[in-house]
Amino acid sequence: MRDWWRDWRIRLIANPEFRRIVSRIWPFSRVARRQARRLFDISAGFVYSQTLMACVELDWFERLAKGPQSLSALAAECNLDMSGVKRLAAAAAALDLLEWRGASAVALGQLGAALIGDRGVVAMAAHHDLLYADLSNPLALLGGGERQTALGEFWGYAKTDPKALSAERVRAYSQLMADSQPMVAEQVLAAFDFSDASRLLDVGGGTGAFVQAIGAAHPHIKYEIFDLPGVAELAAVTSEVAIVRHAGDFCSDPLPQGADIVTLIRIIQDHDDDVVDQLLTNVRQSLSPGGALLIAEPLAGSPGAETVGDVYFGFYLLAMGSGKARTIPEINRLLEQNGFAPVRHHSTPVPLICSVLTTHAI
Repeated sequence: MRDWWRDWRIRLIANPEFRRIVSRIWPFSRVARRQARRLFDISAGFVYSQTLMACVELDWFERLAKGPQSLSALAAECNLDMSGVKRLAAAAAALDLLEWRGASAVALGQLGAALIGDRGVVAMAAHHDLLYADLSNPLALLGGGERQTALGEFWGYAKTDPKALSAERVRAYSQLMADSQPMVAEQVLAAFDFSDASRLLDVGGGTGAFVQAIGAAHPHIKYEIFDLPGVAELAAVTSEVAIVRHAGDFCSDPLPQGADIVTLIRIIQDHDDDVVDQLLTNVRQSLSPGGALLIAEPLAGSPGAETVGDVYFGFYLLAMGSGKARTIPEINRLLEQNGFAPVRHHSTPVPLICSVLTTHAI
């Protein structure tokens, strides 16, 4: 009966005459306008994101954080003519990135203000030219088979022997991960209490941004990071948190033994099942008895965050050439076949950024 009702409703909505009639009847007219707006936003999404990218490239958000500026001042600082500045300002204001102050000046809008100090979102926006290049022909991308992609080149370990990657080769993506880790750490800290941990191993921990954020809140823990040799060369020498660093491939090399908690921060989603199987086997062997595994990443099918897992990362990871956003049952299957208990889901304030799952070896 539920399917019959759904099919009947869809047939009504698909009828142009029905849509014309209800668009003139309150309160159905409000629903019709909302659906029209949603459909338009989907169609115009690329233009919206390019508006954001242009503002990021021109550094407008940081400039306007100091206060409102006239369009003529922005034009002079950004080496754009006035017509281009006006067009971009109008687009950004419509998206609430900026807001008008009179007819010829702008200030930060609510969304623009939220970007101040959030290097992760800004860094993600700045590198989206790679994703857009790969999505220029989405049907070709969906067609399967091996192909060279801009994101596959950017995330070198997706296509190349990871241990062969030099420090220079991993510099760009390591910086992107470092910029975006603080917002992930904020979600993890809100969802999970590390007070009982004594030794934490962050596998695939990059240059240490996540560990440093956790360490600022829990300085009593001994922190270790395991990542590729090239990444280890880039790791900051100075840090407020003492970190022991280990270099290697987390699939083929043994992990340090004895941690009572191992963290995989946006690692599972980046890899196909066969790689995840090898990784989880390694993690299980490294954990101390009774130790915990914490996974933090966006999930597919996550209520309220469907677009990030099923749309954004659905295509992003396809272009990258490795991994996929997974549902909790899919992650559970991988864990259980590698000797872990079913996960516990910890709610995060913003599941759009990540969800947190914990488990332990059986």
